[in-house]
Amino acid sequence: MAALVAVLSSIVFSCRKQAPETVPVMTLKSVLITYEGKTQFLNIAAESSWSLTIEYEGAQEGWLALDETAGTGTGAVALKCARNDGEDTRYAIIWLKTRTHLVSQPVVQGAKTPVVRPGWMELPELDREGLDFFTHAMDGSKYRSEAVSGVRNWSFYYDYAAFVSHWVAYPLNKGLIGSGSRTNAWGLDPILPASAQCTLISNSYGGGWTRGHQIPSADRLNYAANVSTFYGTNMTPQEYDFNSYIWAALEGQVRTYAGRCDTLYVVTGCDVRNSTRWSGTNGGHAAKVPTHYYKALLRKKGDAYSAVGFYLPHDQGIARGDYMDYLCSISDLEAKTGVTFFANYTLLYGTEKSEALKKAAPAATVKNW
Repeated sequence: MAALVAVLSSIVFSCRKQAPETVPVMTLKSVLITYEGKTQFLNIAAESSWSLTIEYEGAQEGWLALDETAGTGTGAVALKCARNDGEDTRYAIIWLKTRTHLVSQPVVQGAKTPVVRPGWMELPELDREGLDFFTHAMDGSKYRSEAVSGVRNWSFYYDYAAFVSHWVAYPLNKGLIGSGSRTNAWGLDPILPASAQCTLISNSYGGGWTRGHQIPSADRLNYAANVSTFYGTNMTPQEYDFNSYIWAALEGQVRTYAGRCDTLYVVTGCDVRNSTRWSGTNGGHAAKVPTHYYKALLRKKGDAYSAVGFYLPHDQGIARGDYMDYLCSISDLEAKTGVTFFANYTLLYGTEKSEALKKAAPAATVKNW
């Protein structure tokens, strides 16, 4: 009898030991930190004991410091970031390990030299905390300047916490589209560390989402430029039918518009501000699933400019619908997204002309495109 009790006790203990544990949560208010550095709290919610480690990307180490590296349950750990007087952005990843789970939190610190927004017509304002701005050259590398890199390819505004770009911006015309075919060269963006991106090289996001381009593959057909459109920083988790029908149709219409003017300046974006859904991971990070997608278009023909927008709910129910039902003015699109579009047009032509362009009736405007 004593032996039986011992065996049963052992079984109960074993079952308790293997009880499932909820995935722990680790949050940081500011994922992107300015060069001045700061101290903030890393908030942790776990059901068991945990430990923290910091993994640095690149040569610089030790610029982050935790006041605790172990604990149990829910808590807040002070994270101190030292000042960065160098010329390079710093990257690190904080790992939280519990009994059965391992989760990560990227941290990025900007360099002392500030990012200067180029004077390109397609660019929105760069005014959101926690996002970082980059531009690709046509060979897929980081754009340095026109003298060094030639013609720009596409720019993006990256969210290290959501693992998506809030928007991608680029000029579009027949010459920039070029010639070639779709490469399907899914890969990591060389501008960012692998740890700051979703793993999408051989598979899509987990959870049934497809890899939705922001700058379409067909907008850059020259080989190297096309390869860059398959970087993870250009992807978002998208409903399959939405991607295949209404969104693809709008992408094709944008290329038609571009073919009828000198240059079409395009901003393609995803709205994740109020999203509560996340993709699966497929071995990498989960990404926030957008609630809406949008396009802001600025058309230049001769000396004349005009502009319209589209704001589409990310909903399978509209997949077979008409994208023209979601046409809007740029002013309305700014109100819907919180993004200020075509900031350099305002700088060049003044507030009065900019307001007139942005408030123009979209249906009447696009008839002439």
